[in-house]
Amino acid sequence: MNLKGTLPTLILEALVKEPSHGYRIAQGIKERSQGILDFKEGTLYPALHKLENEGVVESYEEVEKGRPRRYYRITASGRTALAKNRAEWRKVSRAVTLILGEA
Repeated sequence: MNLKGTLPTLILEALVKEPSHGYRIAQGIKERSQGILDFKEGTLYPALHKLENEGVVESYEEVEKGRPRRYYRITASGRTALAKNRAEWRKVSRAVTLILGEA
């Protein structure tokens, strides 16, 4: 199943509580989905860069264990987009559940 379109929303959700770097974002999504969603670097970083270009996340560099690491944080417009995306996902999810039935 292609879940690529959901990745931006999942990234924004991952950044709601605190800024994070790409690897931690991916691991958080994987853990919260009980291993079902496992986005690799080739998918994650282009999505992060796109979100940054759209102004819904911003990045900054910080040194961690002696090496620079890029962190991302959600912006105010990112929080607005996340709220809209959550509502839309719930609506679509209910519709799919109606069609497929309770699993």
